Amino acid sequence: MTAFFGRLAVGATWTLTLATLLPPAIPLAVRTPYTSAWSSTASDGTLSSQNPIFWFGQGLGWQGIVVVDGNSFEYMGRSINDLPELSYFNTTIPLEVKFDSQFSNFTFLAGPVLVTASFFSPVTPKDICRSSIPLSYLTTTVQSSDGKPHHIQFYSDVNAQWIGLGSEYDIIKELHTGPASNGTGSGNVTDSPMSWILRPRYPQLFAEANQIPRWGNFSYTTSPKGAEGFSFQSGSATSVRLGFVNNRVLNNDAGSVTRGFGNQEPVYAFAHDMGTVLETSVRYTIGSIQSPNVRYLHKGGLSNLAPWWERCYGGMHDMIRFHYYDFDTVAQLGNQFESQLRTDVNTFFQGGEPPVYRNDQYGQQYEFDPSSAYGYLQPGNATGIAVPFVSEAESYYAIVALSARQVMGAYVFAVPPDATGDAVEPLMFQKEISSNGNINTVDVLYPASPFFLYANPALLKYIFQPLYELQEGGFYPNTYSTHDIGTHFPLATGHVEGADEYMPVENSGNSILMSYAYYKFTGDTAWLTSHYELLKQFAQYLIDYSLVPSAQLSTDDFAGELANQTNLAIKGIVGLQAMSAIARVAGEADDAALFATKATDYYDQWERYAIDPSGRHTLLAYQWRSSWGLLYNVYFDKLLNMGLVRPALYDMQSSWYAAVSQTFGVPLDNRHHYTKSDWEIWTAATCSRTTRRLFVNAVAYWLNETATNLPFGDLYEVVGAGDYPLSIDHFSARPVVGGHFALLALGRTGQLAGATGGDTTGSLFPRNGTEHLPVPEARVTDPPCFDNAILHF
Repeated sequence: MTAFFGRLAVGATWTLTLATLLPPAIPLAVRTPYTSAWSSTASDGTLSSQNPIFWFGQGLGWQGIVVVDGNSFEYMGRSINDLPELSYFNTTIPLEVKFDSQFSNFTFLAGPVLVTASFFSPVTPKDICRSSIPLSYLTTTVQSSDGKPHHIQFYSDVNAQWIGLGSEYDIIKELHTGPASNGTGSGNVTDSPMSWILRPRYPQLFAEANQIPRWGNFSYTTSPKGAEGFSFQSGSATSVRLGFVNNRVLNNDAGSVTRGFGNQEPVYAFAHDMGTVLETSVRYTIGSIQSPNVRYLHKGGLSNLAPWWERCYGGMHDMIRFHYYDFDTVAQLGNQFESQLRTDVNTFFQGGEPPVYRNDQYGQQYEFDPSSAYGYLQPGNATGIAVPFVSEAESYYAIVALSARQVMGAYVFAVPPDATGDAVEPLMFQKEISSNGNINTVDVLYPASPFFLYANPALLKYIFQPLYELQEGGFYPNTYSTHDIGTHFPLATGHVEGADEYMPVENSGNSILMSYAYYKFTGDTAWLTSHYELLKQFAQYLIDYSLVPSAQLSTDDFAGELANQTNLAIKGIVGLQAMSAIARVAGEADDAALFATKATDYYDQWERYAIDPSGRHTLLAYQWRSSWGLLYNVYFDKLLNMGLVRPALYDMQSSWYAAVSQTFGVPLDNRHHYTKSDWEIWTAATCSRTTRRLFVNAVAYWLNETATNLPFGDLYEVVGAGDYPLSIDHFSARPVVGGHFALLALGRTGQLAGATGGDTTGSLFPRNGTEHLPVPEARVTDPPCFDNAILHF
C-alpha cells in the first residue's frame, strides 16, 4: 500500500513494494550535502501546498505547473498564492505519496488527468562514478484519467536560493545548450539538454552561508525532446509565472532580470508544449556542482581536490549531459539495489518475527497509551511489546528505504592529490550535517558504518583513507584517534595542534572496530596490515584508559561529559578484542596474545563494575546505582561474532529495555526522555526478537506520528509529540541513519538478532558460496566473513 496524505493509522495494509508511513519530510533531490531538497509533511503539508526545503529548513524555489486544455494546475510550490485569483489557475488535489530507497513519487489529480512527480536520487553504492554525480532527477508524467486525449503543457522554474542568493545582482547566469542545439530554444529542434547554470558573482571558495555553498554552480536541465513547442525565460517570479499561466508559453528571453525578493525574485524557467496526448512526460535534472570540492591537507601540502566525477566524465557540461541521458541505465542499477534491499529485509525477518497478538474475547490484550507516555505494555507484568498488529518487516523496510538516500547524501567523492594511473581509488568526505559540520567525523562514521558494511564495504576504506593519512603523515600530535579531519566541511585541513573535540576512548575504539569490520567483510589483509602500527597505537591507549574512562565525551556529546561511562568502556574493551584479531592477521602473535588477555581481563572486571546490584541491567556509569542506558556498543561484538560478551548479558539487557520503553521507544539513558534512532536499531540487533520488534516498530511509529518537520531526525523525544529535544540543535538529514542498516549488516554475516548473540543459522544473504562467521568457539576469530566479491547486486 502507499502512504496517503495525512498520518496513517498504525497497522494499515502494507506491501514491501513501497513504504506506508508518512515521514516528517520526504526526499526530493538528495545527492550531496549541497544537493539536498525535501518536501516537509508537517501540518499536513504537501508538495503542492508549500515550497521544497533545504535540509537546514530554509525554502528552495522549485516550481511545477501542468496545463490541461488551457487550465493550469500547480503541483509543486505555492506560487498560486502570489498571483491574482484566476479561474484557470488552480492547485492540484494530492492523492498519494510513495517512496522506496530510490524514488519519491507524488500523485495528484488535475482536472481530467493524473499528475505524477517522480523524484529519483540514485543509490548505487557499488558504482562509484555514478555515486559521485551531484545531480538528481525529476520526471513529471501526465496520464488521462477519463480515457480522452488532452492538450498538455509543462512549466517549471527554479530560483537562486539554491546558491543562497536572492537578487540578480549577486548572480551570474548562463543558458547552456548542447553542441547539437541551434540555440534558439523554439520548436522541437533538438533533443540536446539545455541547462540554466547559476553561480555567485563573487564566489568564496569553500565558504558557506546558512549551509549553502558560496562557490561552484547550480544546474537545472531539461530537453525539448518530444515537445511540439519548447521555450524558456528568466525574469521576476510574478511576471514569468503569470505570463506563462496567461499565455501558456515563455518568451525565450534569457537576458536581464529585475532585482527583487519574494514574488519579484528572479526565476529561471522552462516550458514544454506536448500537444494533445493520452499520456506524456518531461524530465529535469537538478543539483549543486562544486569543483574543486574539498581542500585537503596531506604530505604534499594543501591541495584543492577535483570531484571524482571529473575523472569519470570530464567537465561539468559533459557530466550534466551524461547524467541526463543515463536515466534508464542508472534506474536499472537503482532498481537492483532496491530489489536486493526488499529481498534482504524479507529474508532477515522470514520466520523470525515474534507472534503478533490479537484482541481476545475479554478485550484488548495490550495497552498502548501514548497520552500517559507509557510505551508498549502488557497488562499484568508491565513488559514492553511492540505496537500490535504491525509487521516488523514492514516497519523496518520503511525505515531503511527512507534512510538510504540520506546517508549517501552526506558525502562527496574526490580525486586524491597527485593521482596517476588507472588504479587510483577515490577519497570520500563526509559532512557532519546538522550538528557542527566537521568533516569525516569518526564518531559519526561509526553509527553510519552498518550501511557501508551492508551496501559496499569499500566505501569505508575510501572514508578512512584521509583519516589515516592525516595521522600517519604526522599532522596530529596525540596518540589516540583524531575526532575528525577538519572543523568544517569541506576544509579537510586537520588539527595539527591536536585541539579537536576530545573523545579519545570513543574514537580510538571506533577506528579499530570499523577497520576490523572492513577486513572481515572484504578479506582485504593488505589494507588492514598497512595501518597496523597506527591501530596498535590506538589499542595501547585503550589499554591505558578504557576500563575506567575519565570524564570525557562519548559520541553522544550533546549529553555532556561523564566519568566511568559503562557503554564507553565496553567499546574500548571490545576494541581490544578486535585488535587481538587484527594482530593475528598481521602475524603479530605476541601482540595478539597481549590484547586478548587484556580484553578478557577487562571484560570480567567491567561486568563487576557495570551491572546494577539488582542484576536487572547495566549502569550508565559505574558509580551511579540505578542508572541505565542503551548498551549499543556491544553491537560489534555480536556483528563480528567475537564472543567476548556473555550471552546472559544480552538477555538481561533485552529484558530491561522492554521494561522502560516509552511511546516512541526506549530513552537513550535515564537522564533524559530523548533517544537516538540509530542506537535503537543497533541495540535491537543485540536483543531478543520481541524486544527487537519493540525498537523497530517504535522508530516507524515515531516517523509516522512525530511533530518534527525536517528530514529524518535521529535525536528526538520518546514522549509527548516526539519533537526535537529542547536546547539541542535539531538533528536532521544526518548520515548516522546508516545505523538503521544494523540488522541487514548482521544478516550479511549469517546471523539473526537473537538474544544470546549466537543465533547463527547460516548465510541469510548468500553470495556465491562465500564463507561466513561460525558460531564462536573462542573469544576471538579472525577469518574474513566473505571473499572479496562483496555484494553481487
